[in-house]
Amino acid sequence: MAERRDVVVVGAGLAGLSCARDLAAAGTDVLVLEARERPGGRVDQFVTPDGRVAQLGGEVVAEFHTSYLDLVRELGLTISDAFPSYPGELTWGLVDGIFLGNTAPWLSATELAAWREAEQRFCALARTVDPDDPWRHPEAERLDRLSIGQFLRDNGVSDGGIRMSEVMHLGLAADSVWRTSLLSELRKAAVAGATGFYDEDVWETHGVAEGSGSVVERMAGELSERIRYATPVTAVDVARKGCQVTLADGEQIAAAAVVSAVPAGPLRDIRIDGVSAPRLASLHALRHAVAMKLVTVWEDSWWLELGRDGFVRSERDLGCVWPQIAPGVLSVLVPPDRVGPYLATAPEQRRTEIAALVAELLGRPGLEPQLVEERLYAVDPWTQGYITGWRPGDVMRVGPLHATHEPPFYVCGSDFWVCGYMEGAVRTGRGAAAALLADNSA
Repeated sequence: MAERRDVVVVGAGLAGLSCARDLAAAGTDVLVLEARERPGGRVDQFVTPDGRVAQLGGEVVAEFHTSYLDLVRELGLTISDAFPSYPGELTWGLVDGIFLGNTAPWLSATELAAWREAEQRFCALARTVDPDDPWRHPEAERLDRLSIGQFLRDNGVSDGGIRMSEVMHLGLAADSVWRTSLLSELRKAAVAGATGFYDEDVWETHGVAEGSGSVVERMAGELSERIRYATPVTAVDVARKGCQVTLADGEQIAAAAVVSAVPAGPLRDIRIDGVSAPRLASLHALRHAVAMKLVTVWEDSWWLELGRDGFVRSERDLGCVWPQIAPGVLSVLVPPDRVGPYLATAPEQRRTEIAALVAELLGRPGLEPQLVEERLYAVDPWTQGYITGWRPGDVMRVGPLHATHEPPFYVCGSDFWVCGYMEGAVRTGRGAAAALLADNSA
C-alpha cells in the first residue's frame, strides 16, 4: 500500500520549506521531497576554515522584501546592511580598460542626460502597470513584445547609453537588454516603487548576517524528519479524490494535495496529469536566465585600501562582482552570454582565470585568493538556471494563470513573483500554504 500524507511538497528550496513550515505549524501531515541531498535549492553557503560565512546562492534583499525579512526575524536571525552601504568607488571592467565612478566613463554629459530622460519615461510608464496583474494593462501586448534595448533606442538613447544598460543588466545575471521584455521590467520596477531602472541601492540593501543559508538550515531543522532527501519526483497525478506522487525509484506516495516548489526548468521534466492544459502551458512557458555564481575568499577586504567598494560591473568574462557581509568574501556572477565560454574551460583553469580577473579589476593583479567555489546553476539538473528570465512576449505567453493554483495542485517558488529572488520564494511559499489551508477549511 502506498504511503499516505495530507500534503506532499515537491522541492526543499526556500519556497518549499516556507510552505511546509506553515502547513506543519497548522497541524498538517506534510512531507517534503527533495532531489538533492541538502535543502535550499539556489540558496547555499559554507563556512571557511577561519569561520567566515560564504554564500553561494541567493544573498541580498530589499527593504520592501517583507515576506523574507519577516521570516528572518521569526527564525531569530540578524538582518544586516549589504554592500551598497560600503565605502569606496564602483569599478567598471570594460574591454577597453578599467575605470572608477558611478556612471559609465564613455558617456558624454549629453548622452547621460538622454539616458536619464529615458529612465524617467520608463518610471512614468511603470507607474501605470499593476505588478500583480500586468496582463490588464491596455498596452500589455505591445509592451511585452518590445525589448528594453528597443525602448532605449526609441527614446533617443545613444549606442553608448545602451551599452551602459547592457553592462548593468548582464551584471544581474539576466539576459541581454535586447532579449528582455519591457513589460517584465516595468512590472519589476513597479513593485519597487518605480524609482528607475535597476538600482542596487533599492534592490540589494540587506542580507542575513548569519548567511541566507541559515534561513534554510533553521527551517529544515524545524521540519526535520518531514523532509526526505535524495528523492527525485518523476510524476504527479492530480485528482480531487486524491493525488499520487511517483518517485524515481518507482515508489508512490498518496496525498490529498500536492505543492510544486520546483523551478521552471526541472518542473518540465516531471510528468503532471490531472492539471488543465492551459495551466500546464502557463507553467511550461516560464524560463530561466542560465547563469552561475562563484565565491572568491581572500585574506581580507584589500580593495577597501585602494578606495574601491568591491562592486564591479564588467563586460569581460564575468558580469558582476560584489562584497558579501563577511569580510574578504566576494561574489561573482557569470551571465547567460558568458556561460558557454566558462563551461568550455577546464574547471580548475576557469576558477583560476576568474579569480585572476577579479584581482585585476579591483586593482591587485596577481593576487591570489585563499579559495574559489562555484555553483553551476545553469547546468544543475535541479535548477537549470539562476533567476527568472522574461524574453519579449513571455509575460503574455505565461499569462494571468501565472502563480495561480488549481486545487488540489498548488505552486510556489521564486519563478512566481514579479522577478523571482528569495522574496518571491518565501512570499509564494507562504501564500501557497495559506491558500491550501483556506481551501481545506472552506
